[in-house]
Amino acid sequence: MRPFLISIVVIGLLVAYNSVFVVPEGTRGIVLQFNRVVRDDDGQTRVHSPGIHFKIPFINNVKILDARIQTMQTAEQRFITRESKHLIVDSYLKWRITDFGLFYQVTGGNGLLAENILRPRLIDRLRSEFGRLDVKEIVQDSRSRFTAVRDILNSGANEVSDEEIVDGELSADAINLSNNARMRLSEIGIEVVDVRIKKINLPDEISDAIFNNMRAERRAVATRHRAQGEEAAVRIRSETDRETAIMKSKAQRDAQILVGEGDAIAAKTFADAFNQDTGFYSFIRSLRAYEESFKGNTDVMVLSPDNEFFRYMKQPETYLAPQ
Repeated sequence: MRPFLISIVVIGLLVAYNSVFVVPEGTRGIVLQFNRVVRDDDGQTRVHSPGIHFKIPFINNVKILDARIQTMQTAEQRFITRESKHLIVDSYLKWRITDFGLFYQVTGGNGLLAENILRPRLIDRLRSEFGRLDVKEIVQDSRSRFTAVRDILNSGANEVSDEEIVDGELSADAINLSNNARMRLSEIGIEVVDVRIKKINLPDEISDAIFNNMRAERRAVATRHRAQGEEAAVRIRSETDRETAIMKSKAQRDAQILVGEGDAIAAKTFADAFNQDTGFYSFIRSLRAYEESFKGNTDVMVLSPDNEFFRYMKQPETYLAPQ
């Protein structure tokens, strides 16, 4: 009897264990019955929020799906702008599940499969957007443009004109026209929350060419500045040399004037002295002539003894007498 009761208890515990399931925070749970999604009376998928829930044991299975916003990274892609410039773009996309039952039916609950559907659509849409814009527009209006990319991806549109984008949002007419274009993301049970660009670079070959052009332009500017500097330096030196020559000529002129005035004063002084005492004046002049003539022991002067030059050496007293 006791083994039977033990078996009943064990079976009861197994039934109770298989009747309860826990949905963690940040996830949602859907119940499967024979691998089919269980729906309510309105035909909507029964989605279980975080917490403890019950199910039919051994018949129902529970699939836990992530309800948080997911980030899909993309590899760097080369896009061509309207002015035929190549850009290397690194972008990412954020998405989340909106219909957990539909998402499970389409992807089997595999988020990688959903991203494989999203990734080519994002690349195609970005290629189309970059192709209709130039670099300046991409930089200035990138936020609104990528908001429109999000709406286009959600609506399933293939091509949207600029007129169908109003204030960065896809117009209602464009969304209605795109309903039959191709399968929308809502038919997969997901939606795009945001599209962002992490960085935009130029290809290496274009970057090198741009840098070389920049170097050439800077070199040309530097050469022009050097030439202008040399021209200014030559002009300044020429003006300085001209001013220097003028100043020197004026100084020489003033010096000649002063020398002439000095010579005139000296001549007048000598003349006045000569007029006062001609004998003494002649005597002083002769002494100065002797001093200038005989400066060294090796000086030799060949003159006749009767020459007038030696008159003050012969009888100097006779010439010092008052006249």
